[in-house]
Amino acid sequence: MLLDRFGRPLTNLRIMVTGRCNYKCFFCHMEGYKEGSNELSLEELQIIAKAASKLGIRYFKLTGGEPLLRTDIVDIARIFRSIGYVTITTNGSLLEKYAKDLSEHVNHINVSIHSLRKEVYRKITGVDGLENVLRGVKLVKDFGVDIKINFVVLKGLNEDEIDDLIELASSLEAKLQIIELHPVGRAIDGFGKYHLPATKVIKRLLEKASSVKLRRGMHNRPILLLENGVEVEIVGPVGNYAFCSACTRIRISYDGKVIPCLNWKGPAPVDLRQLMKNAYRFEEKVEAVIQGLKLANSYRRPTYLWPLSGATSLRSFNGKNMRLPLPKRDGSFSLPGRDAKSFLKQLKSEWNPQH
Repeated sequence: MLLDRFGRPLTNLRIMVTGRCNYKCFFCHMEGYKEGSNELSLEELQIIAKAASKLGIRYFKLTGGEPLLRTDIVDIARIFRSIGYVTITTNGSLLEKYAKDLSEHVNHINVSIHSLRKEVYRKITGVDGLENVLRGVKLVKDFGVDIKINFVVLKGLNEDEIDDLIELASSLEAKLQIIELHPVGRAIDGFGKYHLPATKVIKRLLEKASSVKLRRGMHNRPILLLENGVEVEIVGPVGNYAFCSACTRIRISYDGKVIPCLNWKGPAPVDLRQLMKNAYRFEEKVEAVIQGLKLANSYRRPTYLWPLSGATSLRSFNGKNMRLPLPKRDGSFSLPGRDAKSFLKQLKSEWNPQH
C-alpha cells in the first residue's frame, strides 16, 4: 500500500474515462481538469489497471464527462472489475442502453439527480432529461445493481427538494449522497450565490436520523441513517480538515494525467501516457505507470489542516502551527476520545467557520 508524506494510504483511483459530456451542468468541476476527447485506449487502461493492482489499489470509480458516452464502457468496467470494486458516476441519460451489460461488471452506480422538478433539472443540466434518467435508474435497480443518488445541494434552487430525494431513495432502496457545492471548475462563478454549507444540511437532517456514523477511509463523511431506513451520506469538503485527512484517492484524466487532488495547484501532473510511450513491452509499461503513480502520490497533500492552537477557525495548507490528524494504516481515522456523534458535533462547530 502506498502512503503519502502525511501517512494517508492510496487505495482509490478515480478514472476520468472521457472528457466529453452530453449535459451542461453549470457547476461541473470536470474532475479538476479540462474538457477534451484524446481518451485513453483500452490497452492503456489495462496497463493502468495492472499497475494499480500491483500497488494494492482495489477501488475504482469511472467518471467523465459522461462515462457512458464511451461505446466501450462495458469493456472498461470489465477490466477494472477483474481486480477490484468498480463504481460508475453517470448523469443517467444512457442507463437504459447499458443497464443490463453494466450490471454484470459494476458493484454500484452513482446517478446524478439534482432535482425532481423538470424546470429546475433543465436549468441545472441544460437538458430536458429527467424522465429518461428516472426510467434508467429503475431499470438498473431491476437488474440488481445498488444505486447511490448524487444530489448537489444548491441554495435557493433545489435545497427544498431534500425530502423529495429522500423519498425517491427510499422507493428505490438506494442511498442518497448530498454533495456540498465545491468552488472548482464552472462552480467558481456561482459559488457565492448557490453554496449551502454542509453543516446546515446536517442540522436539518439530524432530527430525522436514528443514528450517525462516519465513513472511515473516505473523507470521514458523516452518514445519517434516517428513521425510514435511508442512508444519507454528506460530502462536505469546503473548509473541512477531516475530509482531507482521510482522503485515499487520486485522479487520472481521460488523457492519462494524474491529478493528486481536485484542488491541485502543484507541479505539472504526471503524464502516464507519455511514460507508457517511452516503454516497450507490456510489463515495462506497467512498471513505468507504477513509478508514475508513486511520484504523483508523493505530491498528494491535504487542502486543510487542523490548527495546533485549538482555535476553531481553519487555515489552508500553508498556515503556521498546523498538523494533520493522521489516519491509521488501514485508512481509518479518529480524533482521541471522540465517537461519531461527538465528532459530528465538533465538525458542526469547526466546519465552514466563515458561516
